[in-house]
Amino acid sequence: MSKYTMAQVVTLTGINAHTLRKWETRYSLIEPERTDTNIRYYSGSLLKKLLNISLLTKSGYRISKIDKMSEDEIHKAVTNQISNETHEVEINALISSMLDMNEQAFDNVLKTQIINKGLLTTVLEIVYPFLNRVGVLWSVDKVMPFQEHFVSNLIKKKIFTEIDLLPYPSKGAPSVVMFLIEDEYHEIGLLLAYYLARKLGWKVYYLGQNVPLENISQIIQDVVPDIMLTMVITPIQKVTFEKINAFCSSSNVPLYISGNVENIEDDINEEQVVYLKSPRDFIECLKEKAT
Repeated sequence: MSKYTMAQVVTLTGINAHTLRKWETRYSLIEPERTDTNIRYYSGSLLKKLLNISLLTKSGYRISKIDKMSEDEIHKAVTNQISNETHEVEINALISSMLDMNEQAFDNVLKTQIINKGLLTTVLEIVYPFLNRVGVLWSVDKVMPFQEHFVSNLIKKKIFTEIDLLPYPSKGAPSVVMFLIEDEYHEIGLLLAYYLARKLGWKVYYLGQNVPLENISQIIQDVVPDIMLTMVITPIQKVTFEKINAFCSSSNVPLYISGNVENIEDDINEEQVVYLKSPRDFIECLKEKAT
């Protein structure tokens, strides 16, 4: 059975520790277990319950009323909530379906949001906050590797589906080579960029994860792209910085970099490197380059 600390529950639910302790003493709906050293911990089922309670309290329900509701009544009340501004309903639904390994429930949330809001808004307002929220679990190995792969692949599948629905670029369209550098595997952001570029009519050479820079040099010679794009999420080793600098100095194709750029700006100083802070920055760059 999975166990979660109070700090993890606070991050995932948005309920502060003082409130959790107060609810524990006043109401019967929250009963965390304790270790032999009297430290609180929360089961997976209690975490999911607290996610629902968090939603209802933010929607105006009093905790005293929730305490008297059955599990079915709580679930029904959550299902009926609409949260267009914060998307807490959708984000918590993704977390719950991830914990349950429920592909259909996870897929339904993404599908509904993409239909209603489009892929870009869904990723920015729901998928990214969801990934940030569950990051507290991944960082301490509370989500097993198969769960991480499970949700990541479902998200990537949705983005690929949206890409497949787009028309092929016209002859003579500008082109971009997209790749993740060596030892970089966080692909969702790059896939979103793939979708955005294709939607704007660009031709995309998508190379995916963990690509040796030597391979990039070869494809640049073969296809002569207008720009390149990579994303940096994980820390970069010094030897990789040296490879990137050498690669940039030998190429006249602009390299666009997004992700955790604050960690690399002092280490990569080539003039043809452009840093992007958001997907919308990338959209503006694509439009400007295409004119």
